[in-house]
Amino acid sequence: MRIRAASNGTETEVKILMSHDMETGQRKDASGALIPAHHITEITATHNGRVVLAGQFGPAVSKNPYLQFKFKGGAKGDKVSVSWVDNKGEKRTDEVVVS
Repeated sequence: MRIRAASNGTETEVKILMSHDMETGQRKDASGALIPAHHITEITATHNGRVVLAGQFGPAVSKNPYLQFKFKGGAKGDKVSVSWVDNKGEKRTDEVVVS
């Protein structure tokens, strides 16, 4: 994941680019067989251990999803952590320092 977080003193803006194929389970390969579904199902963002975003994705989200959100608070030097889980149980967590 590529994450950027910037604070303006009153709120923090977070931008996330997640690297994931996000297969719907409806596409076919060259031989005509269905490609199994493989997509992110849950995403959570925390700021210094406090959940600031919790969401669910489905198969209709595009490949390499981009997500942007803001939350109140946050200061330069704080940490923002983003985690996701996909429908096959794979997980990823990345962390960034607020600038």
